[in-house]
Amino acid sequence: MLRVEPVSSTHDRTGFDCGNPSLNTFLKTTARQHGEKGVSRTFVLVDSDAPSMIIGFFTLTLCEVEAESLPAAQETRYPQHRLPAVRLVRLGVANFHKKKGYGGMLVAEAVSRTLIVAAQAGSVGLFVDAKDGDAIAFYQHFGFVHIPGRPNQLFLPLKTLRASQSST
Repeated sequence: MLRVEPVSSTHDRTGFDCGNPSLNTFLKTTARQHGEKGVSRTFVLVDSDAPSMIIGFFTLTLCEVEAESLPAAQETRYPQHRLPAVRLVRLGVANFHKKKGYGGMLVAEAVSRTLIVAAQAGSVGLFVDAKDGDAIAFYQHFGFVHIPGRPNQLFLPLKTLRASQSST
């Protein structure tokens, strides 16, 4: 059975390889420390049959955005000042587990956790900085839209987050 849980010392971070050296290094050397310091939270996908082996991971943090930096359809819905949001700062799936739908599972979990933050403290949505064209296409598949003037930054509005949760 698959489950998502906060990264801990029980997880084999040294054995994880998603093919992206910066993501691998973050998970291996920084993720737990950032969690302990309250900088961000990293969550890992594991199988209960091998609970130390990391299938994939994602990292969330809080951020603030200016209303005018939102896509036009959202900008007019909010007051013109800094707004609370959640940022998906990292997501990786181990090479051995790619193309099995685990990336989508991790995005769904990030959406779920963003909705909890929105319900408890407020958030206009979920942001992500995509690394390249493949990542942009991946996130667009889940409804993320481009931020004007920032070609690699995408946004999933709160309304879309809520709709995706109610359709599951």
